[in-house]
Amino acid sequence: MSNTPLKLRVVIGSVREGRFGPVVASWFTEQARRHVGFDVDVIDLAQVHLPPELPAISPSREPNPGRPASMTDLTESLAAADAFVVVVTPDYNRSFPAALKAAIDWHYTQWSAKTIGFVGYSGASGGLLAIEGLRQVFNELNAHTVREYVSFPRYHLLFDDEGTLREPDEPAAAAHAMLDRLQWWATALTTARASTIPA
Repeated sequence: MSNTPLKLRVVIGSVREGRFGPVVASWFTEQARRHVGFDVDVIDLAQVHLPPELPAISPSREPNPGRPASMTDLTESLAAADAFVVVVTPDYNRSFPAALKAAIDWHYTQWSAKTIGFVGYSGASGGLLAIEGLRQVFNELNAHTVREYVSFPRYHLLFDDEGTLREPDEPAAAAHAMLDRLQWWATALTTARASTIPA
């Protein structure tokens, strides 16, 4: 096994004013950086211009999908990643945020043959409705989603005013288990991507 750290991107999916996503992302990023084997970086979709209208030519037709120049940094960061963790915002009408779907749809090969985990939060379901929807989307993009996940139902009761978990042990254990699985799959798929990926 290579000693080179795997590039893990933590994606904050909500762009709404007053969102809680950065608090959850900050907690998870700390867990990931403690885990041996990952080079961790955060992608905040609130800092990216994501037009909802896609070009006439599908983004799947690389290398010229018609992305705006404002998306270059996002595209390069996604392309360089070995694995992703999508931090999902509260379920929006039983689904995931429009900005996150736009970021996914503007890209194609950047997700292919890579592994993805999820951290969800919401008032009741803990983001599980959004996570289940995202599994179907990423499956279509030839990505592998891991079974393990982290979920924060009624998140406003679980974190204090400083963004610290009141009872951190169980979520930390869940995060560790997911990171272990991400590392295994990311290592395997990084090796596999060195060969030709079937169209």
